[in-house]
Amino acid sequence: MEDGQLDKLADECRKVGLWLKAMLAVGSSYGWRKGEVLGLRVRQVDLSSRTIRLEHGTTKNGQGRLVKMTDDVAVLMQACIFGKKPEDHVFTRANGEPVKNFCKTWNNVATAAGVPGLLFHDLRRTGARNLRRLGVSEHIVQAIGGWKTPSMFRRYDIVDESDLQDAADRLNAKAAASRSEEKNSGESPANFLEFRQKTDKMPVSEHHFQGSNEIQRPN
Repeated sequence: MEDGQLDKLADECRKVGLWLKAMLAVGSSYGWRKGEVLGLRVRQVDLSSRTIRLEHGTTKNGQGRLVKMTDDVAVLMQACIFGKKPEDHVFTRANGEPVKNFCKTWNNVATAAGVPGLLFHDLRRTGARNLRRLGVSEHIVQAIGGWKTPSMFRRYDIVDESDLQDAADRLNAKAAASRSEEKNSGESPANFLEFRQKTDKMPVSEHHFQGSNEIQRPN
């Protein structure tokens, strides 16, 4: 999803409740799986160090993970765990019950946001692509999202037309900067062409030639 679509989805999730907006933020920021997000307990969230920890044996590949919370995620997580005990679930409905199955609710908000058919699992792709666009190394993105091998990660690191346009824009910016430097130094292609045009129009004089190229006058 692009940023605009994600913003619309966040608005629709907010209408449902804090729990869904917070789940969206975690899923799209770190590319975590639905089961990993739903299983979070309060003790895994450390507001003082601004970290969220997935414990060994609770993830698909069995490995634990640790991430740093963004400002937005920290605010949402603080609200989600307020007044709860360490073993309580982070994501609970208004009645205090842990969130389990939310497929129907998710389908409704996705449709309302203009992305019908979007799965929560698709946020893994969004998280991976956004982190790579920000320049985060592939190795770090793998560690954050829990992709065990580079080949598995690349299934989610999708390149689309906007990525290709960004690459073209960066090349244009580099070329523009280079032209600006050449112009300031007086060595731009345009200046060189102008010089050639001027010299080509100058009358030929024997003083232009020296040595072996000297013009020979007839006796």
